[in-house]
Amino acid sequence: MHHLITTAIDYTNGSPHIGHAYEKVLTDAISRWRVLRGELGLRFMTGVDQHGQKVQQSAQRQGLAPSEYVAQITQQFIDLWKLLGVDYDIWAATTDPCHVKCVQDILQKLWDEGHFYKAKQTGHYSVRQEQFVTDKERLPDGTFGAEWGEVVEIEEENYYFKLAAHRDWLLALIDKREREGRPFVLPAFRNAELRNAVEKMTGDLCISRPKSRLEWGIEIPFDRDYVTYVWFDALTNYISFAGYDPAVGCTGDFAELWPAVHVIGKDILVPPHGIYWPVMLHACGFTDEQMPTLLVHGWWNIAGEKMSKSLGNIVDPVELANTYGVDATRYYLLADIATGRDADFSNDRLVTRYNSELANSLGNLLNRTLNRAKRYRESILRKPATSPLVEYVTQKCTEFAMRMDAYEVHLAIEAANAIAARANAYVEETAPWKLAKDEASTEKLDEVLYSLAETLRILSVLMDSIIPQAATAMRGQLAWDADLAWSTTAWGGLPDNHRLADPIPVFPRIEFSSEP
Repeated sequence: MHHLITTAIDYTNGSPHIGHAYEKVLTDAISRWRVLRGELGLRFMTGVDQHGQKVQQSAQRQGLAPSEYVAQITQQFIDLWKLLGVDYDIWAATTDPCHVKCVQDILQKLWDEGHFYKAKQTGHYSVRQEQFVTDKERLPDGTFGAEWGEVVEIEEENYYFKLAAHRDWLLALIDKREREGRPFVLPAFRNAELRNAVEKMTGDLCISRPKSRLEWGIEIPFDRDYVTYVWFDALTNYISFAGYDPAVGCTGDFAELWPAVHVIGKDILVPPHGIYWPVMLHACGFTDEQMPTLLVHGWWNIAGEKMSKSLGNIVDPVELANTYGVDATRYYLLADIATGRDADFSNDRLVTRYNSELANSLGNLLNRTLNRAKRYRESILRKPATSPLVEYVTQKCTEFAMRMDAYEVHLAIEAANAIAARANAYVEETAPWKLAKDEASTEKLDEVLYSLAETLRILSVLMDSIIPQAATAMRGQLAWDADLAWSTTAWGGLPDNHRLADPIPVFPRIEFSSEP
């Protein structure tokens, strides 16, 4: 069992966008779900990558020290996660002294063991991507694409990690994990993409930058004229903040958390997380069983195009949450995209899905149940021996759990929505407003009102991973405040003579405003 779930740390060279928000909300939902299932030792880690040449240059342009610049950007991320209800346990910031020490200890260990060498390289260097580019990246006219930014020719001596020596091991690991039914990369279709990249892998990995060009980084312990480049800095956060000590390896408290599940975007699967990271761990002495699992999500696009500053189509998650609410934002991000695939972002779809599935279905079910219970029974429930909804609700709870365990969050939401739809249909079938007028139907009316309230209680437990703020409000309306656990989805949690609270709308409709 993996007791550590992490997101990729966010680079502090720009404000957060909807892609950052989706990744964190997705991981938060998975984390909350696993705790609900009883994994009390689970820890959710996220954070920020604060070093690098682009950060140094941005700080210089603003007349700030790099530390001041990254502090400002870091606060934007922290504020956003608080706004969206992202409840992480471990905050990883790469300027933290504990991280710096761990990185330097790893570098020294690998240097002592012969995993690095020093060599001179002459070639074309992308200032934007902070890496050398080869002729393979040239366009037909001989130039380099806009994604590389300014490309200059330099000659530079650096330290290299013997990456290619681990190629066959990595291929064997990918195949072994696939045979065992626990792919290294999820969704499983991503394994073929990774395997193809590993087969083509040649050459070694530059892991340093001279201080004459880049000062804003972690100093290499065996050569103070260099700082380590992003790979042995940003990637190492997954173990440094979990308590890894290179001197003792994967033991003690760290061993209780590791191996982790890393939730990452598809753009950083190859090469950093799918190639560099497992090879770095392997060189450090991590076994095959101690390799993490990579859960790879897709992109939110606009009209089929990737969001980018240059196209001016970036969606601001702060503006989104402030306009539509946190629940609507979280719900849309989790419900409208299949984990691992891409999706087109649409304000219209956000509003439509919220109004249809939350306001009109779940919210309407809550309001009509509480109002009728208050009108017909002074909000007091009578617990029946059974209910016609028990079997269906139980079946859909099982489906919800199966989907969440498989990281298919959108399909889990569909299962929860099906419960709400069935309960609304049950209202129409039983017509409690008619039962209330018939003295002979007293027990049936009690059965209906209890069945609806109990279904809502169970839905509040299921939806706690998706929209925790609204789920908490639902439980307040139901006057049910028991500790949450998967066992509380069993039918019958509301006791006989339970008194419901007065109805207050939890899911007010959003006024529709078409996109320009």
